[in-house]
Amino acid sequence: MPRAVVWATHLALPLAGLWLLLTRPGADLIMQHHQTHFWLVLIVAAVNIAVGVAMSVAARRRQDGRLFLVSLVFLAGAGFLFAHALATPKVLVAHPNAGFDMAMAVGLIIGSVLALVSSMRLPAGITRWQLALRPLLAIVLFAWVVLSVLDLPPLNRQTQVRDVEGPMVFASYAAVVLYLVAAVRFYLRYRRAPGVVLMSVVTAFALLAEAMLAVTLADKWRLSWWEWHLILTAAFLFVGYSAYVQYRREGSAAGLFDGIAVAETTRRIRAQYETALEELVTALQESEAGGRPERLAARMAARFGLTEKQAEVLDRAAAALLAERDLSGRLGALVTVGEQARVGAGEEEFLRSAVEAVRPSFGDVEIGLVSGGVVGVTGTDVLPLTVKGKTAGGVRIPATGRPELRATLANQLSIGLENSRLYGELSTLFRQYMSPDVAAALLADPDQAALGGQLVDVTALFADLRGFTTFSEAVEPGEIVEMLNRYHGVAVPCILDNGGTIVQFVGDALLALFNAPARQDDHETRAVRAALQMQDAVRVISAGHPGWPRFRVGANTGPALVGNIGSELLRGFNAMGDAVNVAARLQTIAEPGQVVIGGATFDALREVVATPLGDLEVKGRRQTVRAYVVETLAS
Repeated sequence: MPRAVVWATHLALPLAGLWLLLTRPGADLIMQHHQTHFWLVLIVAAVNIAVGVAMSVAARRRQDGRLFLVSLVFLAGAGFLFAHALATPKVLVAHPNAGFDMAMAVGLIIGSVLALVSSMRLPAGITRWQLALRPLLAIVLFAWVVLSVLDLPPLNRQTQVRDVEGPMVFASYAAVVLYLVAAVRFYLRYRRAPGVVLMSVVTAFALLAEAMLAVTLADKWRLSWWEWHLILTAAFLFVGYSAYVQYRREGSAAGLFDGIAVAETTRRIRAQYETALEELVTALQESEAGGRPERLAARMAARFGLTEKQAEVLDRAAAALLAERDLSGRLGALVTVGEQARVGAGEEEFLRSAVEAVRPSFGDVEIGLVSGGVVGVTGTDVLPLTVKGKTAGGVRIPATGRPELRATLANQLSIGLENSRLYGELSTLFRQYMSPDVAAALLADPDQAALGGQLVDVTALFADLRGFTTFSEAVEPGEIVEMLNRYHGVAVPCILDNGGTIVQFVGDALLALFNAPARQDDHETRAVRAALQMQDAVRVISAGHPGWPRFRVGANTGPALVGNIGSELLRGFNAMGDAVNVAARLQTIAEPGQVVIGGATFDALREVVATPLGDLEVKGRRQTVRAYVVETLAS
């Protein structure tokens, strides 16, 4: 806020001075000194032309339309100020003429139009106008200087009381408005992206509006007339000083006027800087093989106008960036190996993917496992891979970079290898004794092994072999085991493939749950489909063994207490409740090869063909059970 007050005060002071001089004619003294005017204005104009040229060069280098138009504003003002100086009476021209009187007004009017256009949204092809506008302005200026200095028509007519008279007054007032509109629009850009030079342009446009007002209202050679010379000088010097401040702050002239540029140019400049930095980093990477990155650093300095010190800093920064990129790459590779080392990945898959992940950062990494007591890789750069404290292999990691990162990589690979082997053992032992869903749930959340449970809507599936006891008495134990293994060998996949969880095997019987522990919206359909597939698979086996008993299956849906039941020493995943008991009773009602389901299960099915058994009385239950024999189920 204080800065805004100071800025507004500086803009208000010239207007206040002009108002005092114009309202008090006695104070508006005449100061007519031609030689002083000639040299003072000539020097100021030359300096101001330099500012405009610098901005124009930046616009051409950046190929930016807005910066180009702003440069023309200052070139027009400075150029016509230069023409005004050359036409000073009694120096190069014998008498005052219109070239001297009107030069500054014409330059400011032209500049106001350019200022307004520069503040608008510009088309992409605006830079092509440079080929026409810059030469056109130069031609107009040159013609004005020649006609003024040589006192040729139409600029040789006699002087007037004011620089601006007649219809040109309206054009002058319009120019004041255009400058102010442009200043406001640039100020809004400054609010979005503050910048020293951008703020100086806002100030300069406001001062140019004030200078235009003074040119229009002041009588020649009076103090009010001299004031617009001072205002113009302040406008140009303010931009020059702001550019100098930014140059001292950043130490480079490369980006002095970037704040004025359009968004597309800004994005292009940023992309150029990123490309240059990437180019430098690439050269530094190549320098490890004997390259010469310092030559590229010099080219970067030349391209972006950097000083020798800045180029040195850039060189060091690029080297640091290279080191940081290398470290980031290696750390990223370690993270990738850690992610791949999770339980579940096969040994060969893990080692192959790990090597592919680390080679871009660590070099030609090679892994060899122990075979016949011999490690598959040898050398001084080989680090051991261990499983349960024993050497299981070795990894060759090129001896570049930090040693601790090489050691960390070897440790990560050891962890992944050990996890893969432990998982293989787990698959062989643990998972073969329980449902995969239960095993996966316990691995993900060991707290699920705690005693207790929750009430869940489930579909329970009971299956056993009708006549198993009689069959067992008549055959050898080996044939019993063969029969059970073959039957369960086809029955278990039918249950698991439909998302069921096998809770227990009891002799010839099995109990499976659907919708526990994993939730399933269609658990009734899954259970019945699994039961029908079981019967079809067992039917194929029993066709070759007429004496073997057949499965009978019962399924029922309802709430059950599902969880871990037992003691702290031994527990099992199970389900208890009326729904489970009813499923067991329905199984006893079913004939060999049949699937009998309860009413709740039937109601949840779609496109099922079933024979109703009516309301049945089942053992241990007071209420009857509505039951159905399922024939087919739509897939």
